[in-house]
Amino acid sequence: MNQEAPIIVGLDIGTTKIAAIAGRKNEFGKLEILGFGKAPSFGVQHGMVLNIDQTIKAIRQALENCYASNPNLEINEVYVGIAGHHIKSLQTRGDIVRNDTEAEISQKDIDQLINDQYKTVIPASDQIIDVIPQQYIVDSLQNITYPIGMSGVKVGANFHIITGDKNAIRNINRSVEKSGLKIHDLVLQPLASAAAVMCDMDFEAGVAIVDIGGGTTDLAVFYEGILKHTAVIPYGGENITNDIKNGLGVLKTQAEQMKVQFGYALADEAKSNAYITIPGLRGQSPKEISVKNLAHIIQARMSEIMDFVIYHLKQIGMDNKMLNGGIILTGGGSQLKHLIQLTEYTTGVSARIGYPNEHLATGHIDELTRPMYSTCIGLILKGYNDYENDRRAMEENYVKINTSYTAKEQASKAATEADNSWEDDAPSVEEIQARKARERNASLKTFLDRMKTKIIDMFTEEEDAKL
Repeated sequence: MNQEAPIIVGLDIGTTKIAAIAGRKNEFGKLEILGFGKAPSFGVQHGMVLNIDQTIKAIRQALENCYASNPNLEINEVYVGIAGHHIKSLQTRGDIVRNDTEAEISQKDIDQLINDQYKTVIPASDQIIDVIPQQYIVDSLQNITYPIGMSGVKVGANFHIITGDKNAIRNINRSVEKSGLKIHDLVLQPLASAAAVMCDMDFEAGVAIVDIGGGTTDLAVFYEGILKHTAVIPYGGENITNDIKNGLGVLKTQAEQMKVQFGYALADEAKSNAYITIPGLRGQSPKEISVKNLAHIIQARMSEIMDFVIYHLKQIGMDNKMLNGGIILTGGGSQLKHLIQLTEYTTGVSARIGYPNEHLATGHIDELTRPMYSTCIGLILKGYNDYENDRRAMEENYVKINTSYTAKEQASKAATEADNSWEDDAPSVEEIQARKARERNASLKTFLDRMKTKIIDMFTEEEDAKL
């Protein structure tokens, strides 16, 4: 294992589960899993945190289980996935005019171009989560993927901007920070899942990632290496479970169990003479459920989700001829039997299941190859992408090995410190910008004072020399 590489932790706050995975890349560029923990999620609905206390308890439980898998881990910062009905996206175009046209285009120019997009006018209740460049333009040259090193007067780019509701983002921040952690970055869940299940050829060929989670289904479309579109579809595995519960008159736990064990996404594949026996409640006689009827309920909801996928593909002009890589199904809901056949029948595009083992080293935990962990593993890969490209300065001891405390003591210590230091009102963007401006002004004043002192000393030395 490459001991110099940082250990990065992904935290997936989902509707049905919360998972924490710690990993580090080895000398071959593959991801070694160093810690893994999960816990049931009760405070999240449709990808949004609605009960902060329950979410904190679930995060702490997932962390304790992660520590139990590796007692020497100390987790300080995490990459967190974000989804939910509130997520929106828009396309923008930005340009800058360079003063020194003889100098090569540098990373500083690109950073300025990207930072300017954070000033894009959006609804007051929303906040920009990420700005993703698509294609660059240098003077009259278009469709440039890497402009650094080129020469030109005007540099521009098309951007895909992802926004979310401020309160929803604030609830995630509070839940994580009250759990004793810092958020290094928020990442849109389908983009994290794409990193885990796709290779370079997939990005170029053109694919649609359909991440079927518990509360939502997240969509990301790539073509010729460019992120073309993102969307959040407001239906997921929980909706299917509720449909079964209401349609067949059973308990929610029974509906979930039937979906997982006997559910078919394609009703034609279910046997018409097969039945499931459900124990009766409080002395009532057992109930028999037709597997065929169960499949019809599941197919109806999954077909509706696929209709949304078709709608979004048509919105951006992507047809089946452009998606040479097809549709990649991932997330917990992708494990339904015959979902591939239903997807291909409904969309007319080839489909396959995306497993997050593309970048995992050998010897990993078998459970982590299931599609339901795609987002969490993708968050670690996103962290390594930042680290390797030096996009964000990572702390020297990002996640360090600690032998002075037990795992339980670490979790308790971190949680206690977070509870004692937490302030309900996090600083706003304006306050952060004002603080940075004051720091710059103070630094400039110190510099000018030093220069003034040096100039006075020079004249004083000259006068002394004349005397």
